[in-house]
Amino acid sequence: MTSTQEEIQVSYDVSNEFFRLWLDERMNYTSAVYEHPDQSLEAAQLNKLKILSDFAKVTPEKVCLDIGCGWGACIEYLVTTRGVKRAVGVTLSSAQAEEFNARKLPGAECIGADFMKWETPEKFDSVISICMIDHLCTPQEARQGKAVDIYRNYFKKVWNHTNKGAWFGFQAILRNRTPRPGVHWGALAPATRKDLEDVYFTNTDIFPGGLNPRFEEIVQAVNPYFEIVQAHTRREHYQRTTGEWLRRLRLNEKTIRSKWGDKVFEDYDRYLATCVNAFDKHYSSLLQCELRRID
Repeated sequence: MTSTQEEIQVSYDVSNEFFRLWLDERMNYTSAVYEHPDQSLEAAQLNKLKILSDFAKVTPEKVCLDIGCGWGACIEYLVTTRGVKRAVGVTLSSAQAEEFNARKLPGAECIGADFMKWETPEKFDSVISICMIDHLCTPQEARQGKAVDIYRNYFKKVWNHTNKGAWFGFQAILRNRTPRPGVHWGALAPATRKDLEDVYFTNTDIFPGGLNPRFEEIVQAVNPYFEIVQAHTRREHYQRTTGEWLRRLRLNEKTIRSKWGDKVFEDYDRYLATCVNAFDKHYSSLLQCELRRID
């Protein structure tokens, strides 16, 4: 099952104005890819969109689909920079869909829907999905051994919505390892207990109902629908991205506390600091894949 509408609202519907204070100017809420140490967040986010668009073999004549499109940063890039005539995005967040559609970009459409329930007769030549798969499998389902089947159904649905010869630029946050040795809770070092508490807080209070996949689960799940042509892990890039988000959030602390309250600031400060720590300690990583449809 995908995350519910209510869970998505917790994660993404705080306020578009709130997210605009600390994301980049296009409001990419996923990892950037940095080409050099001095590159800005804005330039690194554009680089990420270029990489995934290249993986999806985007050219002006292609009809493109963005699954989990957020506020439409990738769709905007596709229609303005890559010159595609039609790009469709799907998001379960009503606030994100309204924000993007209000801009009325030619050839761009954002649909507020659960992708796994969404149906359309339209077929797509290029697909991009950036960290949407994190909302497909709950922790409970993963513990029941259902993760690979859930992810495989997702790739099957993508396959069903594409034309022969389609390519897929795919990105996902990975869970690498749990910050816990095989000992009793009381025997854990205080720092390890805090790491566990912070990760649990992020999973329950910021992104309820979601779970990052493991690399090996993705490798299993793409078959028999897509072939992994190339794969890159970019753990350090996401650490740097979340670090920059945290810096910008703190620069706007006074505004955030006055408009949305102390709890919103403190929760997001804790969440972003947890992300920086998780990527630093290899609890989490990032995967980008170039996938080719198996016809």
